[in-house]
Amino acid sequence: MAKVKFCGLTRAEDARQAARLGAAYVGAIFAGGSRTVTAERARALFEAAAGEARGSAGAVVRAVGVFGADDVRSIAVSAIASGMGVIQLHGDPRAADVRAMRRRFDGQIWAVARAQGSILPEWTEELFHEADAVLLDARVEGRLGGTGITLAWSTLADSVAALRGRTPVVLAGGLTPENVAAAVRALAPDIVDVSSGVESSPGIKDHAKMRAFFEAAQGSTS
Repeated sequence: MAKVKFCGLTRAEDARQAARLGAAYVGAIFAGGSRTVTAERARALFEAAAGEARGSAGAVVRAVGVFGADDVRSIAVSAIASGMGVIQLHGDPRAADVRAMRRRFDGQIWAVARAQGSILPEWTEELFHEADAVLLDARVEGRLGGTGITLAWSTLADSVAALRGRTPVVLAGGLTPENVAAAVRALAPDIVDVSSGVESSPGIKDHAKMRAFFEAAQGSTS
């Protein structure tokens, strides 16, 4: 059973819905694009999710900030100001970038490995050794994420299994309520990450789609 991360949040009502459903993670974008928020706005979103989680089921929902190729100091400033617990490095990070980030941030560091078709970057193995989790996404030149492009899950399964060890795998890239169960069965990620796949328009989540996605992800091993 994969945990769920709802990412690209821009509205407090969507953050609360994520928490009501039982999402383990909520994400805010700092890497550019139509879903980008300020640190102040991200903090409000994270607090909305946390408050709903405490009020509904007493569960903990962890806050994730998605960053591009910014310098570690500016990332740390935004991370601390927004109160997140996880930094997701989405700018083709290397192990050295993860280590540099750890010197300025006490939370978890996730590193993104973007696959070209079924080929992972040659430095993916070092990310599994260094990061707290590795997020797999599709590579589209000129875009860091939110591409809507799915990965070749079955083709990647063997190489990911050989690399992962005890490091959690986060799967992103074109996931929807209709395909997430198949993705989880094929690749067995620890966490599935969705943004555009549950939206009615960029940054605006469809609550019915969020529920359908969560239920499909949770029932994918049955």
